[in-house]
Amino acid sequence: MKRIEAFIRDEKLSAVVDALKNVGVGGLTVTKSQGRGAGERPQLRAGRGTGTITAEYNVTDNLVTVVDDSKVEQTISAIMNAASTSNKGDGKVFVTTVDEAYDIATKQKGNNI
Repeated sequence: MKRIEAFIRDEKLSAVVDALKNVGVGGLTVTKSQGRGAGERPQLRAGRGTGTITAEYNVTDNLVTVVDDSKVEQTISAIMNAASTSNKGDGKVFVTTVDEAYDIATKQKGNNI
């Protein structure tokens, strides 16, 4: 099993979730986050609207799912295609190996919990 974690633009969340449903990803977790990378940060109005300042961080979504090894490439492609705007700051995808998984309610261990 692999844990796939994607940091994506906030406005792309719905498209990415739909793409993951289409490739058969069952469960996922989404958290709102702030970060700073290569992408442009938003401009905010200052004071009484007479000036602007650059935001310290971009608002991003952090999406995490665990999939079987056979679905890794398909899942990554779905995320990248749905999240891409072809601009800096589109996000990153990280893949790590999951050695074991347990279901708390059933106390079962394995790939199909």
